[in-house]
Amino acid sequence: MASGVSRRGFLRQAAGAAGASLAAPHLLRAEATGSPTRATVALVQGDERRRNVAEALGLIEEQILPVLRTKKSVVIKANCVSTTRPLAATHRDALSGILDFLAPHWKGPVFIAESSAGNTGDAFENFEYGKVASEHPGREVTLVDLNAEGRYEVLQILDDDIHLQPVRLAARLLDPEAYIINAGPLKTHNAVVATLSIKNMALGAPLRSGPGESARWSDKRRYHVGIRQMHYNILLTAQRMKPFWGATVIDGFEGMEGNGPAMGLPVPSRIAIASTDFVAADRVGVEAMEIDPSWVGYLGFCGQVGLGCYDLDRIDVRGAKLAEVKRKYQLHRDIDRQLQWMGPMRELPPRLG
Repeated sequence: MASGVSRRGFLRQAAGAAGASLAAPHLLRAEATGSPTRATVALVQGDERRRNVAEALGLIEEQILPVLRTKKSVVIKANCVSTTRPLAATHRDALSGILDFLAPHWKGPVFIAESSAGNTGDAFENFEYGKVASEHPGREVTLVDLNAEGRYEVLQILDDDIHLQPVRLAARLLDPEAYIINAGPLKTHNAVVATLSIKNMALGAPLRSGPGESARWSDKRRYHVGIRQMHYNILLTAQRMKPFWGATVIDGFEGMEGNGPAMGLPVPSRIAIASTDFVAADRVGVEAMEIDPSWVGYLGFCGQVGLGCYDLDRIDVRGAKLAEVKRKYQLHRDIDRQLQWMGPMRELPPRLG
């Protein structure tokens, strides 16, 4: 795995980026010509979370296994945006369901990794991730705090003033020798409407200060700039990470509505969604939540530049019927302000030239 760059090197790049500006390219309304012709998404509804996850992955195993066999490790990217509230985080039974699927196909090392905005170690302990490994004796399962590991690569994103600023992305999530699996819950969000696969990967990759560092910093906060920039920054991050993505599992056994991604309320959707196409999986996810997909800007952007299949008519859903699992999720109380990204920008000076 690439070791990334040093913290000193990062600071030099940060200084060099100061004052630079970037004009976002115009994005076409239609999907890019390089986008997949079709995509397959597994959709399972049932009364047991762990079994739902394993079955969803099993429905697309012919797409997973040929790539999995070429890798040296598996990295399962969890979501621990909260270190104390189970509803906001990846459930241990979802992780076990992934390991159940892998059991007959993969004998190599498995890393359950996260870069929490809080103390990742506390999240692992509070959510009993350590017990996941003990439930699979004979398997090499390791918990990795990406903040403590501290290896990264640098990406330039936009700040409040549409200038470039560097962020540090966890190198382990950019490892070409790893099969990377997203494992996140189905949730509403306080800035970008909904969080599923792409958002979990893009905002889980930026690091923050590790537990042993005296100076406190967080590159995750660099994404929380203007509502327009945040969607675009997620796109930039997804473009960087997409070559390394293997498969995604969205656990909607108990989704979150209202004031997500941390303080919302439970919704018993009882579903699991899986795909090797993260855009297609998220499109099915927002449909299951009965959210207008055009409101989720980063998802549309990712489809428009060809990171996956956004067109629902070109997504083959295996398993349950999408129409039969839909539930109307209440959105965050700030939804009206969130949707302002869709309107005209009135804060800009007149065009020149």
